[in-house]
This record gives sequence, C-alpha cells and structure tokens, in this order.
Amino acid sequence: MPSTLAQPWNTPAYLHSGEVVDHGASVVRRLAATLGADRLPMHEYAEAAFTYVRDRVAHSDDTGDPRVTWRASDVLTSATGICHAKAHALCALLRAGGIPAGLCYQRLRRSDEEPATVVHGLIALALPGGDGWHRQDPRGGEPGRAARFSLTAEHLVWPVRPALGEADLPGVHATAHPRVLTALQGARDRTELGGLLPADLADPR
Repeated sequence: MPSTLAQPWNTPAYLHSGEVVDHGASVVRRLAATLGADRLPMHEYAEAAFTYVRDRVAHSDDTGDPRVTWRASDVLTSATGICHAKAHALCALLRAGGIPAGLCYQRLRRSDEEPATVVHGLIALALPGGDGWHRQDPRGGEPGRAARFSLTAEHLVWPVRPALGEADLPGVHATAHPRVLTALQGARDRTELGGLLPADLADPR
C-alpha cells in the first residue's frame, strides 16, 4: 500500500541532483535514456530502472567485491555496492526520468542468530498525480528474497519484525542520512564498512 510518510513528496528536493544522487552525471542520463526515460510511461520506466539496479548492480556482500561505492554515478559505472549504494543509484535514475524519489531506511537484525542491528537502505518514489510514496527495495541477490517492483502492495526484501526489535525508520530523505554517508565515505573496503554502518539512526554510535 502507499506509504504515508512524514515529508511531502512534491517538493524540488526529491528531484534535485547533488553529490550523492547525482543524476546530472552523463552516465546516469545515458542509462536513463537507454532504459526509456524519454519514451515510456513513468510507471513503466520506474519498473525498468528498479529492475536494472536490482539485477545489474551486484550487491558487494554477495560477490565479495571489496570496493565501497556511494555516489550514484560511481555505483552505476562500477556496477557494485551495498544496499545504500544501490538505493542511491535507483534514486538517481528515477529523478533522471522526472520521478520524485527519496531514500528511506529500516533497522534490521544483522542475522537471526545475533541481536545486533544495522541500518538497511531502500527508496521511495511518488508518481505525479499518484497517491503518495511507494517504497521499493533494489537490494536483490538472495534466493527467495528478490524484491519485486509494485505500486500496490510492498514486496520488500525484509519486512520488519517488531518483536525482534526491527523497525521501518520514519521519513523519506532527499539525500543520504549523514551517518550512513559518513560510514560509506570513511570505509577503506567493504569489510571495514561493516563495522562503520550505524546500528540505528537514533543511536549515537
């Protein structure tokens, strides 16, 4: 169902090109054109962009790629990144097609065996004239957990389990949360990044 998150979707911030979601970059614009930004109806283009990032940008935890990417254009050029990087790339492709998009987050357990949590990144989009935000998760890569694009019911990789301390964190952010970005920019490799990502965006760590 459409998400009724706090921030209004119809503001210029959700179409802005900046340091992280840099859809003014030529690599983003070229890919957006290839995927049909200028010729497909917006909902079809949005699904094409989602499918591309889910399936063609590898999740570095799955492949063992040590590189840490965070800027959308670099994510698309390198075709690798963690969930946050993939969310930045999808957000940029959507904005390149004129679709308001932002970043949102979940607090998830690192595994079923340990109570420690980590912040997971995904996106929300709003089609002009539509009924609000719709979250999408381009993470992909795990058998049985390949999220699907949907503007009706959510098909996320990890629906939260409140009884285990998991939560959908509030808000749709126009750019990356500062604590997530600090971790991405500060990590020398994927292994180090695992220890830098915040456990919760409300947690001072």
